[in-house]
Amino acid sequence: MQGSNRTLLGGVKTGTISSATKYLRNEKMDGIAAMFMVFFQVPFGLLQRPAMEKWSLMTITVLLALTVRWTVSLGSYSGAGKPPMYGDYEAQRHWQEITYNLPIRQWYFNTSDNDLLYWGLDYPPLTAYHSFVCAYIAKLINPDWIALHTSRGYESQPHKLFMRTTVFVADLLVYIPAVILYCFSLKETSTKKKVSSALCILLYPGLILIDHGHFQYNSVSLGFALWGVLYLSYDWDLLASVAFCLALNYKQMELYHSLPFFCYLLGKCFKKGLKGKGLVLVTKIAGTVVVSFALCWLPFCTDMEQIMQVLRRLFPIDRGLFEDKVANLWCSLSVLIKIKNIVSPQTQLKLSFAVTFLSLLPTCIKLTVQPSLRGFKFALVSCALSFFLFSFQVHEKSILLVSVPVCLIINEIPFMATWFLLVSTFSMLPLLLKDGLLLAYAVTTLAFLAACLTSFSILEKTSAEDLQLKPFSLSLKGYVSWFKSFPKMVRSLFLLSITLMGVLSAMSAAVPPPHRLPDLFPVSVSVISCLHFLLFLVYFNIVILWDSKNSRSQKKIS
Repeated sequence: MQGSNRTLLGGVKTGTISSATKYLRNEKMDGIAAMFMVFFQVPFGLLQRPAMEKWSLMTITVLLALTVRWTVSLGSYSGAGKPPMYGDYEAQRHWQEITYNLPIRQWYFNTSDNDLLYWGLDYPPLTAYHSFVCAYIAKLINPDWIALHTSRGYESQPHKLFMRTTVFVADLLVYIPAVILYCFSLKETSTKKKVSSALCILLYPGLILIDHGHFQYNSVSLGFALWGVLYLSYDWDLLASVAFCLALNYKQMELYHSLPFFCYLLGKCFKKGLKGKGLVLVTKIAGTVVVSFALCWLPFCTDMEQIMQVLRRLFPIDRGLFEDKVANLWCSLSVLIKIKNIVSPQTQLKLSFAVTFLSLLPTCIKLTVQPSLRGFKFALVSCALSFFLFSFQVHEKSILLVSVPVCLIINEIPFMATWFLLVSTFSMLPLLLKDGLLLAYAVTTLAFLAACLTSFSILEKTSAEDLQLKPFSLSLKGYVSWFKSFPKMVRSLFLLSITLMGVLSAMSAAVPPPHRLPDLFPVSVSVISCLHFLLFLVYFNIVILWDSKNSRSQKKIS
């Protein structure tokens, strides 16, 4: 390399580390990227062209994300060594056992070979097919892992390695490529900002800790949904419809994202005219959705009872309003008012439906009337958060359905996105502590915060304009002067919030609760997180409803 005349983008020779370091300093690149570029890219001359620089940086980002995921996977998992029910790890293993050994018609029915009270299959068909594929591979490696009945509660290091690998591969095949391509598709964005966005999205600790720590496959359904967003950004509406149908048929919780997809595409058809191109597009989308669902459900369409049984398993009304200590409105209110005891399950269902519908109605109307890709992404956040806060039968892990859409706008509002993603991870603290993931939680959260601080300088992005509140502040007229101190107030609230979450995390891990209040810390985490989420919901709705950019960008659609 010493005799080479090849140069970097700025005209610096590739032969010396000092010249490369000088170049990186001049380019004002962040420390992590600079370190990797100096020690890996420069010796191989990968900085000769902008395209190569972009891809090499993104490759390093992916390798770093994969390393973090695999490191977390070395730790404990849900229900490890805790019979008789164990946890989500055993649930996923048991579904492999059931799907491989029983005929399809018995997968969702209670039989002598399929006890639905022991982790009965309660996800849509694509999850079942995925379990079958994993079981087929497991059978080739060790048949004992999925032996009917006798494999219940099976735990071993080789089996743990296999199960962790299935999550790792699913992440690598579905979610990570969608993130990378999405970041590359961002318009009017520098290469550095695209790479920074990918780094922060892939290092989001909530998804890593749940999928690679606790043990689930959320990256598959969220990855399909992200592919749908990506296709919409290129106006590939039919492919977007297929991608979202796959997401919905993998996990029914993707209903959190269904209204934004529906309203955006419907609004797009309205703009094209329902008597012309709009009618053609509606027909194509409807046909695509019907065919996609038909293919996913084909093995269960032999009779109506099969379909109804699957639906009963997917939407179990008798489980109640919420489970465990979830950071939504109903769980937080139950601290003061025992809603479950004074209201019947049917009334709870109607109440939650009414509140959820009213909370997301303004956003859906705005998106239908003024469809834009930017408005669509913000609507994904707002609608998913409304579902999480107010809907029926919510789990603490469902906050991931809000967090991933927030990741998509981290380049637009880095300060608020980072804040939300930190709170979302904190809201799952009781579950993570139960799984023995305290160290992984602390390290990944601090690493994510450091990445956001370094990549986006979030503490400097707190003005009303940076937070996209300028139109709202102007509408207040006489109260505009109050916004002069707004950046300082927001930074103070952020630091107070981070301190509170840090102190409560430490106390939850190290301080035993009072005997009279055994759930003091989990309830405190849920209530504090819920208050944050309510404020975030107000904020996102203000941004959506006062956003003047939507009215301009939606003209391009028509």
